Amino acid sequence: MILETGIMIENAITYVKQIFAADSSGHDYHHTIRVYRLAVEIAKQENADMQIVQLAALLHDVDDAKLSSETYASKRKAVDFMKGNGVDNEIIETVCKIIEEVSFAGNDSVVPSTIEGKCVQDADRLDAIGAIGIARAFAYGGSKGRKIYEPEIKPLINVSKKEYQQNQNSTSINHFYEKLLLLKDMMNTDAAKKKAWHRQFIMESYLEEFMAEWEGER
Repeated sequence: MILETGIMIENAITYVKQIFAADSSGHDYHHTIRVYRLAVEIAKQENADMQIVQLAALLHDVDDAKLSSETYASKRKAVDFMKGNGVDNEIIETVCKIIEEVSFAGNDSVVPSTIEGKCVQDADRLDAIGAIGIARAFAYGGSKGRKIYEPEIKPLINVSKKEYQQNQNSTSINHFYEKLLLLKDMMNTDAAKKKAWHRQFIMESYLEEFMAEWEGER
């Protein structure tokens, strides 16, 4: 049975709330909802297909390799949810394609093939930067047992997807240089680019203050 879009989206919100109820890595329910709201805001300006954007934004992390490695390749959780809610197979394929393309992957990062994918990727990247992005970086680093900062450990830049994913000996501060500070210039839409400028300033100001305090200059 095909459900009305509104009911389907409410079901998706309930679904991700259950999945991420215990998450403390920064990929929690509230992250998903922020991405969802940002993606919808961007999609309105880009005249994108709203249903596809909504589904992809809400389901973008349910099979993430960092959180659910056993379902990452098949996108099983996302697919099962959509099939259970009567989503057309063509839409399921489109949403799964967006989910596949959304993540940062070092030099192997891709520009999504659809405007809907660009909206979701921009929304996810916006939530990785700025004040909330700073908080999420340390939450994720702590969940992986990473040090806050170690001057002797240098950030790895200009690396492949494999090198980026296998870089376990990093720090939370390095993560800014390895990923977060790069995202501003990787935004696809004008709306996201405008938001990214301010969030970039927040991160750069924070890092300047962090280093000053670290060196005892404050």
